[in-house]
Amino acid sequence: MEKQNIVVLSGAGISAESGIQTFRGGNGMWDNYNVEEVASIDGWHRNRALVLEFYNKRRKELEKAQPNSAHIAVAKLEEKYNVTVVTQNIDDLHERGGSTNIIHLHGEATKARSEFSDYGPTYNIGYRELNIGDLAPDGGQLRPHIVWFGEAVPELSRGARAVEKADILVIIGTSLNVYPAAGLINYYKGNKLVLINRDATSYDSKADL
Repeated sequence: MEKQNIVVLSGAGISAESGIQTFRGGNGMWDNYNVEEVASIDGWHRNRALVLEFYNKRRKELEKAQPNSAHIAVAKLEEKYNVTVVTQNIDDLHERGGSTNIIHLHGEATKARSEFSDYGPTYNIGYRELNIGDLAPDGGQLRPHIVWFGEAVPELSRGARAVEKADILVIIGTSLNVYPAAGLINYYKGNKLVLINRDATSYDSKADL
């Protein structure tokens, strides 16, 4: 019997259980930082050092975090289904939890790229710090491989294609308020929508579970 396709659309809530601070919500990161200064392309041009420091802290936080039972449960679905994880998260907890097919909509904290490059090539930096003067082979300052406000979301079309082919869509830990990622639900053509979130969402009435 052919395996069904499951797409798991995950947000910050799934990693909050691992101690990764969410960006929004109660005591979210944006309560403590000016988003325009540390997570926008304009902020990068204004103060590269501040942006690098912000993401250096995120990588240190990530290095200490461990995948939780939700990450592991998502990976375990691969035993019975074709699973694609489409995540809004920049952490590597899905990978470390065992998932093998992951689309990172907003980039990856453990990678860097040249500031001269729109999206690649990328370089694995793990959890180490990036500093002013760390250059890519093309001579550009290395920057976090993150999609910032004011930038395109290159992986969005890949995520949309995955959702379109899904038999089952499982949404975990996202308020579905952050666009364009939240719009991916509109590509789903299947008839089994599972929604797992602590707070109510505008799609709760449409969920099967």
